[in-house]
Amino acid sequence: MNNSNSLLSSAHQVYRRAAAKVSMLEPITLLAARVYVGWAFFSSGLTKLKNWDSTLFLFEEEYNVPLLPYELAAYLGTAAEIILPLLLMAGLASRFSALGLFFVNIVAVISLEDIAAAAYAQHVLWGTLLLQVVTFSGGRFALDHVIKSKLVKGEMLQQKSVDTKIPTT
Repeated sequence: MNNSNSLLSSAHQVYRRAAAKVSMLEPITLLAARVYVGWAFFSSGLTKLKNWDSTLFLFEEEYNVPLLPYELAAYLGTAAEIILPLLLMAGLASRFSALGLFFVNIVAVISLEDIAAAAYAQHVLWGTLLLQVVTFSGGRFALDHVIKSKLVKGEMLQQKSVDTKIPTT
C-alpha cells in the first residue's frame, strides 16, 4: 500500500514538472497565434485596399454579407481587417481585437456561398486561435501585459506611500 502511494506521488511530481515546462511556452504560443492570425487578416485588408473597385465588386456580387448594404460591408470589413490585426499583433486591447476578428471571420465564412474545404479549415483554425486570445488574453509578450504591470506597480507604489505617511495631529 505504501509502495503504491509512493509511486503515485512520484508520478504526480513528474507530471507537475513536465506541465510546468510546457506552461513556459504559453506566452510564445499566444504571441505566435496573435501574429499568425493578425498577419492573415491584415494582408487581406491590404489586398482589399489595393484594388478598391474589385473589393466593391466582390462585396456586391460574391459576398452575401447579411443585413448590410454591400458598400458599408466593404468599408467596415476592410477597416476591421486593417485596424484589428494591428492591435492584435501588438497585443493592445488583445481580447477586444481578437473578438472583433472572430466575428469578422464568422461573417467571412457565412458570406461565401461556396467555400472550399481548405479555406473553411483555415477559418476554423483562425477562429480557434482567436478564441484562445479572447480566453487567455495576449500573454506576457503583449502591450496589454506591459500596461497592466505598470499600472499595478504604480498602484503598489501609491499604496505604499499612503501606508508610510505619518498622521499629523
